[in-house]
Amino acid sequence: MVDSMSSATMVLAIVGSTMKHTLSRRAALLLFAVVVVMWGSNWAITKTLVQSVSPLWTVAIRSAIATLALLVLLLARGQLVRPRRGDIPVILTVALLHMGGFSALVAFGLQFVPVGRSIVLGYTTPLWVAPGAWLFLGEPATRSRLAGIVLGLAGLAIMFNPLAFDWDDKNALVGNGLILLAALCWAANILYVRAHRWISTPFQMVFWQALFATLVLSALALSIDGAPQAYWSPGLAGAFLYAGICGTALAHWAMVVVNRSLPAVTTSLGLLATPVVGVATSAIFLGETIGNSLIIAMTMILAGIAIGTIPRGTVKAISLPAAATTGSNRHCRRFSVRKWCRGRITG
Repeated sequence: MVDSMSSATMVLAIVGSTMKHTLSRRAALLLFAVVVVMWGSNWAITKTLVQSVSPLWTVAIRSAIATLALLVLLLARGQLVRPRRGDIPVILTVALLHMGGFSALVAFGLQFVPVGRSIVLGYTTPLWVAPGAWLFLGEPATRSRLAGIVLGLAGLAIMFNPLAFDWDDKNALVGNGLILLAALCWAANILYVRAHRWISTPFQMVFWQALFATLVLSALALSIDGAPQAYWSPGLAGAFLYAGICGTALAHWAMVVVNRSLPAVTTSLGLLATPVVGVATSAIFLGETIGNSLIIAMTMILAGIAIGTIPRGTVKAISLPAAATTGSNRHCRRFSVRKWCRGRITG
């Protein structure tokens, strides 16, 4: 489905070069494009995995592979640290809401919802972050943010209009509801990450977050589904390796590298290409039909996110989930992110 070996080789080569050197803008843009492809295609990979393995075991096994890969990366960088007391809340929050809750809910939802529709619903997350940031973090409800929310919600309404969605299909209702709930979990995670007072760097903590998520997911899967039941084949093993190593571990590290080399507005806008890649991947490799309503809705939702989350000037506003887990707000006040961090991200 995806040339995972070439993608992984390229990322590893660039990561190796960052041990001593800073990436050029061209190399950073190329790496960023690879990350977007990895994250976008990972939804189609997950769809194939849940057809062979239960959703809980799918995310548990993927998380375990990612945990091992992250351990190797941190050891190679000499950045493996023991969590301090102040790190525990962010470890638990990201592990339970993002790596655990979001991933599990998406895996269950993908059993009933096409990949293209799923990824567009999943990337409504910033629409829910904006009102949450106003309520809990004291961010101003600017006209551009309100306009972005209205445009995004209008796109969401198009996805659920009776001509494009069968309201009598209970499986579709459950599946879409699970993915929207996943988006809310991701939004809650972002809000906490923004308010958290960082002690260790976010990338130093991602291993411990993945480890805790793996333990929780594995315990749930074992208690609910029993031992994993699957017909193991090279294709299934390759899909798990791609999802765990490329789609999770390498992509997280690569985003740290990219964030150090590119302006925040560039990465914020560029990440909006992820659902586009996901929709295209589902059509090309899974044969899903992409209707006009989905294209219109996706365009409106992504436009709304861009309008509402990209600020004026040079202030950093990384509202997309992936960026929120790789950035650093260690110089920000605890409950106010009206003034975004301007310091360089230390991955």
